[in-house]
Amino acid sequence: MKRLLPAVLLALMTAEVHAESFTISDIRVNGLQRVSAGSVFGALPLNVGDAADDARLVEATRSLFRTGFFQDIQLGRDGNVLVIQVVERPSIASIEIEGNKAISTDDLMNGLRQSGLAEGEIFQQATLEGVRNELQRQYVAQGRYSATIETEVDPQPRNRVGLKIKINEGTVAAIQHINVVGNSVFTEKELTNLFELKTTNWLSFFRNDDKYAREKLSGDLERLRSYYLDRGYINMDIASTQVSITPDKKHVYITVNVDEGEKYSIRDVNLSGDLRVPEDDIRSLMLVKPGQVFSRKVLTTTSDLITRRLGNEGYTFAKVNAIPQVNEEDKTVSVTFAVDPGKRAYVNRINFRGNTKTEDEVLRREMRQMEGGWASTYLIDQSKVRLERLGFFKEVNVETPAVAGTDDQVDVNYTVEEQPSGSITASVGFAQSAGLILGGSISQNNFLGTGNRVTIGLTRSEYQTRYNFSFTDPYWTEDGVSLGYNAFYRTTDYDELDVDVSSYSVDSLGAGVNFGYPVSETSRLNFGLTVQQDEINTGRYTVDEIFDFTRQEGDKYLNFKGSIGWSESTLNRGVLPTRGHSQSVVLESTLPGSDLSFYKLDYRGQIFAPLTNTYTMRFHTELGYGDSYGSTSDLPFYEHYYAGGFNSVRGFEDSSLGPRSTPSRGTNPGTIADPDQDPLPFGGNVLVQGGLELLFPAPFVEDQRSLRTSLFWDVGNVFDTNCTSVQKSRGDSCDISFSNMASSVGVGLTWITALGPLSFSLGMPVKKPDDADTQVFQFSLGQTF
Repeated sequence: MKRLLPAVLLALMTAEVHAESFTISDIRVNGLQRVSAGSVFGALPLNVGDAADDARLVEATRSLFRTGFFQDIQLGRDGNVLVIQVVERPSIASIEIEGNKAISTDDLMNGLRQSGLAEGEIFQQATLEGVRNELQRQYVAQGRYSATIETEVDPQPRNRVGLKIKINEGTVAAIQHINVVGNSVFTEKELTNLFELKTTNWLSFFRNDDKYAREKLSGDLERLRSYYLDRGYINMDIASTQVSITPDKKHVYITVNVDEGEKYSIRDVNLSGDLRVPEDDIRSLMLVKPGQVFSRKVLTTTSDLITRRLGNEGYTFAKVNAIPQVNEEDKTVSVTFAVDPGKRAYVNRINFRGNTKTEDEVLRREMRQMEGGWASTYLIDQSKVRLERLGFFKEVNVETPAVAGTDDQVDVNYTVEEQPSGSITASVGFAQSAGLILGGSISQNNFLGTGNRVTIGLTRSEYQTRYNFSFTDPYWTEDGVSLGYNAFYRTTDYDELDVDVSSYSVDSLGAGVNFGYPVSETSRLNFGLTVQQDEINTGRYTVDEIFDFTRQEGDKYLNFKGSIGWSESTLNRGVLPTRGHSQSVVLESTLPGSDLSFYKLDYRGQIFAPLTNTYTMRFHTELGYGDSYGSTSDLPFYEHYYAGGFNSVRGFEDSSLGPRSTPSRGTNPGTIADPDQDPLPFGGNVLVQGGLELLFPAPFVEDQRSLRTSLFWDVGNVFDTNCTSVQKSRGDSCDISFSNMASSVGVGLTWITALGPLSFSLGMPVKKPDDADTQVFQFSLGQTF
C-alpha cells in the first residue's frame, strides 16, 4: 500500500490536465510561504511558450517533488495559464533531546545537522526515521541492546514542527562468557587473556572491561589472529564469531571459532630490488633468519628497519615489502624483501605550528634536519626528540607531506602543543617574633618564549631579607654553548627578634657565572665560577659543632668556587619522561685565595625502562661526598648534605635524616644552655639515596600527558665521617652503612599546572632511624619526582 499510494496520488493530481495539450501563456504558483518562486521556477522543466501535455506535466510534478520542499503538489489549467498549487513541508522550529549520557548532546546535534535535521531546515519524516535507526545502531555497537529511541513531531503555528527525541540508553550488556572453539595448540586461557574484553570479575567495576562493544571485539579478533601469525600459523583463520544476547538484553555470550592450521618455519631469506645502500648494512637489520618460526611481526619489523635505513639516506618514499612464498610440502616459507627506494627526497620547507608563545627561532635551532638537504628519517626524528626534551611542549608531532607538483620534495611540519614551563609561588604570613613575612619566586624555563631560563626570588620580613636572581641562555652561541649567571643576597638581623630562639644564620652575598659546552647530541661539559662571602651569625642557643668550627676558622669567609661537570640525557621528554636515561657528575671546589678549603663531588642518575605501553619502571640514585683540604679542618657545616622529603626519601620530613647536632651547654661566649632543646638535624658530608618507581596511568583521567602517578620505594640517608664523640656515642649515622639507611614506600602524583609542577605523595616509612621525623602526606609546588 505504501508503494501504491504515491502512484495513485500522482495519477489524481495529473487528472485535471489530462484533457488535451496546450501552449503555456503564463505560470502561476499558489501556496508558497517560505520557498521562493524562483526556487520553483528553477526546478520546473516547463517555461512560458512550451507545449504542455500529459507526459511533460507528470515530469514537472516529479521535478518539484524531488526538491523536498513540498508534501503536496497539484497542477491545473486556467485557460492557457498553468496553475501550480503547492503545500510546503513544515520547517523545524526546535529540537529537544532527552535522556542521553553516553553520547553528548553536541555530538547528537552535529549528527542531526549532517543528516539535514536542524532548526530552520525543511522537515521530512523519512529523514527522522533514518536518524532514529542510526542512533539505535550506534547504541547497539556500544553494547546497549536495551536502548530505545522514541521521536515525537509536535505541530506548531505557521507550518512549523517541534521535534522531540527521547532516549533510554539502557545499560551496557555485560560479558558473561568468552569461548574459543577449535584451538588445540594454545589453551583457551592463553587466548582469552589476549582479549581487551573480559568476563565480569571483581575488578570489572574499576576497569569497566566487561562491557561489550563491537569495536573492541574487532580489535580482540585482530589481536588473536596476530598471536597465531607471529607463532608460525600462517593459515590460521577465524571461521566465525557469534555474539548471543540473553532475553533481558543484559548479558552477552561470545563464541569465536578458529581454524589453527599448521605451523611453518623460515626456509630462506632473500633481497631483491635497488638497495641504494650497502647490502651488508641491510642484512644486518634483518631479524628474519632461516630456521626460525615464521612471524608476521618479525617480518613487519624488518621491513620497517630497512625502510628507516633507506629513509636516513633521503629515500623517504622507499617501500619494502616482505613477500612470503609458502612451501606446503615441508611447511616452510621463503621470504623475499622487495626494496623499491624511489627517488631521493629533499626538504623544501620546515614549518612549525601551535607554538603560540615560543618563538620559531627556539624551535628551529633544535633542528638537525636542514632545509635543502635530503630528508633523513633519523634527523627528522632526532629533531622531534630535541623539541620534546625542551620541556616546553606537552606533545610534538611531525608530518612529511610531499610538495604538490613534485616527486622528490617534502615539507617537514612540526605541530606542538605548549604546556606551562615554569612555576610561580607566593606567600604572605605573620609571626609574633618576625612580623609580616612576604615572599615569592618566579621560575620560567621559557622566558617570554625565548627559551632562556630566568629565576627571581624575594623574601622579606622584619628580621630577614633574601634576594636571588639567575639567568641562563642555552644558545649563547649558535653551536649550543650556554651562558648563565646568578646573584644572591641573604641577611638576618637578630636584633629585630623578640625572642632568642635561633641557633645560627648565614649572611651570604655572591655572584657566579657558568658555561656549558656540548660534546655530543646527548652530553655536555659545564664549567662554573662563583664568588661568595659568608658571615656566620650565632644565636643564644647555637650548637657546639658550630662554635667549634667558628673558633677554628672564624665567622667570616670569602671563597672562590670553581666547578666542572659532565651531564648526559637521552630522555624522551624534558618534563615527565617515560623512556631513556640521564646522569650528571659535578665537582665543586674552593680555589686558591679562598678563606676555606673544601670540595664536593655529586652524582645523579636515573633510568626509565618501559615495561609495556602504559607502565614504566624508573630507577634513580643520588650520591654526594664532601670534605675539606689544606688548613680547613672539616667541611663547613652550612655546606652539609641533607636527606628526607621530596626528591629524597619521601615519608620523612625535609632534611630530618642523618646526624644530629649537640645542644649548646651554655659554655660558649654569649650563649646559654637550653634544657628543652633536642638534637636537631645537622646533615653530613656523605649522601646516599635512591629508589625505584612504577609509573602507571592515573585512573579515570583521559589526558595523561600532564599527570604522573607512581608507586615508589625510596631509600637513603646522610652520613658524617667527621662525627664528634658525642654524635658517635648517641649512635648517629657516622659510618657509611646500608643497615643505617631509611626507607619508605608509597604512592605519588605530579600534575603540571599553570603555576608549575604540583606534586603529592603518601609515604609510609619501612625502616625508620632513631630520632627521624616522619611525615606521611607531603606536597610541593615547583618540583617533580
